[in-house]
Formats: sequence, structure tokens, C-alpha cells
Amino acid sequence: MHRSRLSTFVLDCKTDDLDAASTFWSRALGRAVKPSPDGDSLYRVLAAKAAEPLLLMQVVDHDSRIHLDIESDDLEAEVRRLEALGAKRVGFVKRWWVLQAPTGQRFCVVNPQRGPLKGRANEWP
Repeated sequence: MHRSRLSTFVLDCKTDDLDAASTFWSRALGRAVKPSPDGDSLYRVLAAKAAEPLLLMQVVDHDSRIHLDIESDDLEAEVRRLEALGAKRVGFVKRWWVLQAPTGQRFCVVNPQRGPLKGRANEWP
């Protein structure tokens, strides 16, 4: 058995000035900007309440868009479950899998971002 749930909305920003982009979204959404937890300069976090999905901003080379992350306590099991539903693996990046839905949207399967999932996520056989 493994667990998963919606974790993060990621604002992919094709920009040379992530600080300016972060300031815009911070003011637009009324959320404070925080540095990336691992100190990576290509990411910023917008503060969220414990029950809300995380908001992450990242610098990208492709067109700007928003994608979502699904957090799981067993990446491989969750990726296999999603593949059985029709998703395709695009590639492994750092510590997570990028997948593509049958309808074309890309999304990521990541390790838990907001603490343990037991009792707080979907459980899958």
C-alpha cells in the first residue's frame, strides 16, 4: 500500500528575474515569498496554510505555465498506478518523476513535501 495527494501548484516562469515574478504573484495572491528550502536560486516558495497546496515558482526554459505535483510516499508505486490510468513517463529529474497525462498535461510525482501522508492522503493497494 502507498499514499498520495495533491501537493503543489508550480508556476513555471520563463524569466530572467524570478524575484520580480515572485513579487507579482506574492502581491496578487497575498502570500509572502520564501526562499527555496534547499537554497536553489531557481525556485521560490509562496507561503501557504497547512491545509492548502504549496505554491512553488521555478525558472524554466519552456513557455510559462502552471503544473501540479502529486506527493507520494512511494514514487515508483504511484508512477506505476498513474501509468495504468494512461500516464506516460517523460523523465526523472533530481528526485521526482515528470509524467504526461493522456490529455497532454505534464505533472510531477514527488516525495512528501508537507510531512507524513498517513491519515492525510489517498491510500492505494
